[in-house]
Amino acid sequence: MAVNNDKAIEISSNEFEDTINSKEVVIVDFYAEWCMPCLMLAPIFEELAEKFKDIKFARINVDENKELANKFNISSIPCLVVFKQGKEVERILGALPAEILEEKLMKYSK
Repeated sequence: MAVNNDKAIEISSNEFEDTINSKEVVIVDFYAEWCMPCLMLAPIFEELAEKFKDIKFARINVDENKELANKFNISSIPCLVVFKQGKEVERILGALPAEILEEKLMKYSK
């Protein structure tokens, strides 16, 4: 399910630190391929990545990156974690409708 366009990128734990420490706000979708709510969220996440061009969108598979999922105490997926200058500033749990996610992300867009 590694959906990869230039807006929402699939990353591994090797790329994680570089990704979240950018000057942009970064939203990381912690997901698993077997998770139905994650599958439902994927196209919404892609759509939001197209809409919010000043925010970096990344996805990380928790099954392939267990250490990272444990480090961030990801116990429920899908879990969107918002990072600003490398620091976690918000967590959004569950497959929320596009309108609600868009509203939550507006405050991070310039």
